[in-house]
Amino acid sequence: MHLPSRAQVKFWTGLTAVKYRREEGLFLAEGVKVVREALRSDWEIESLLLWDERRDRHEELLGDACERIDCYALPEKDWRRLSQDETPEGLIAVVRTKVLSVADVTAEGLAGRGPLLMLHRIGNPGNLGAILRSADWFGFSTVLLSEASVEFTNPKTVRASMGSLFHLRMAADLDFPALLPALRAHFHLIGSHVREGSSPRACRRPAALVLGSESHGLPEPLLALMHERWRIPGRGRAESLSLPQAAAIMMYECTKAG
Repeated sequence: MHLPSRAQVKFWTGLTAVKYRREEGLFLAEGVKVVREALRSDWEIESLLLWDERRDRHEELLGDACERIDCYALPEKDWRRLSQDETPEGLIAVVRTKVLSVADVTAEGLAGRGPLLMLHRIGNPGNLGAILRSADWFGFSTVLLSEASVEFTNPKTVRASMGSLFHLRMAADLDFPALLPALRAHFHLIGSHVREGSSPRACRRPAALVLGSESHGLPEPLLALMHERWRIPGRGRAESLSLPQAAAIMMYECTKAG
């Protein structure tokens, strides 16, 4: 167990800002469940940070991890600068961002990787994290984010995913109007819509489920590229489902045995 330098603490604190996360290609993953899943995955962990007064709580979880990963004990004043949690558990992993290569994000590179989940301009980090958790559960192991979406390394997204992020193949900042026409030959494109479309059902061939933001949905030019549109019928008086709820229902129906 190491004691960090002032420069290291300053560097890690910088990762709480999106600018530095992008520049350094690193992000903070906080919480016991999140760090456990990171340790079980093939994502690269640069360092493990422990709140000094709670380090004994994590001995069983960490096991021999500190023999292969640099572990640091931080005093409370430094921990408070890093932690994004209201009730911190005292454990953070500094993780290397992992994204699909340009070659992988093509119709040919994605073929055979379905079902795909494609999210257009999702701006709420908590919603994105909840959707990633459902994607992991239902086997949508490849998730594509359009440009103008919240970054998947946002602390609220990472936390809300409960570690599922580390079991997914992620791509971001994609040009959906350019990508979707190329995918049509390889995937059955299904777009979500609030007011029109058929009810979700089992997907019969490799599918790409395309969802828009909770406030705006999918724009008409993208809907025009879909093979079909899905809507979830309701019987009550609520205006709509939340985006994570709708996404989970559609993924469940899509992956049911026909």
